[in-house]
Amino acid sequence: MWASVIKRRLEELGFEQRDLAAAAEVTESYISQLLTRKKAPPAPDRTDIYAKMEGFLRLPSGQLSQLAGGQRKEELKRKLEDAPAPLFKEVRELILRKCAPGKEKQIRAIFEKQPFGELERLVTQKLLDVGKRVAKEELKNENWLHLVAGLSDRSYEEMRVIILEFLDTDIFNLSVENCAAFLYPLIESWDIDLATFGVQVVLNRGLAPGHPRRFEFVEREPDHFEEEPGFKEFLGDVSLSRGVTEEEIEFLKKLKFKGKRPNALYYYRELQNLRDPLHFRSS
Repeated sequence: MWASVIKRRLEELGFEQRDLAAAAEVTESYISQLLTRKKAPPAPDRTDIYAKMEGFLRLPSGQLSQLAGGQRKEELKRKLEDAPAPLFKEVRELILRKCAPGKEKQIRAIFEKQPFGELERLVTQKLLDVGKRVAKEELKNENWLHLVAGLSDRSYEEMRVIILEFLDTDIFNLSVENCAAFLYPLIESWDIDLATFGVQVVLNRGLAPGHPRRFEFVEREPDHFEEEPGFKEFLGDVSLSRGVTEEEIEFLKKLKFKGKRPNALYYYRELQNLRDPLHFRSS
């Protein structure tokens, strides 16, 4: 249905597929693959291609994206019936090349022992998430697209196609081209703490200026603590809390109790214990 509408409008307006490709700033080959359903239409919320097509074909705003969304749902149902395949060996190799030098040997051994296991899927997903975030932010930046295209010796239109497809891929369908043309040059290095599963990704500053992206997968104490009534009373009584420091307040606030509700005097005594040097060994 989606492709039929486009084909009919091209015929009505007397345009060719290459004209539509030029208007959408993609390759003619990509348009051909979309219209013959060899490639799925890109997700409407990740691309500007539908607005460009609708303007060129003089179609109501949102019509193509709505039809494409329906087609994508149909194809997703078919995909879910098939078991996902592991990553290409070449994709794993490209990912491992960007691993922190001190960890590569250890991580490679885990990847090879457990092909497409939990660790490999975790790392790949995080790298994909970071890459997609940058791609989505920069998709409308023509200068940035020309820069990325030049790094992989591709045309501006070819790079737009690669990024549109990259935004739609997942860890089960990540291709060698996705990695070699975009993800590999974008990522400077990555590292993982095997104790906490914290993943740090350092991006190529020429393509994505800013601080390293870090993702933590470790249980931590919550930042917010519900204050005990006695603690509030302690803070409000100057005779008890006089001179209390921010560090001491943070310590007292985090004290936990089960079944008992401490009063203001308890916190005063706890503060004195905290300040008494006899209760602590010298470092």
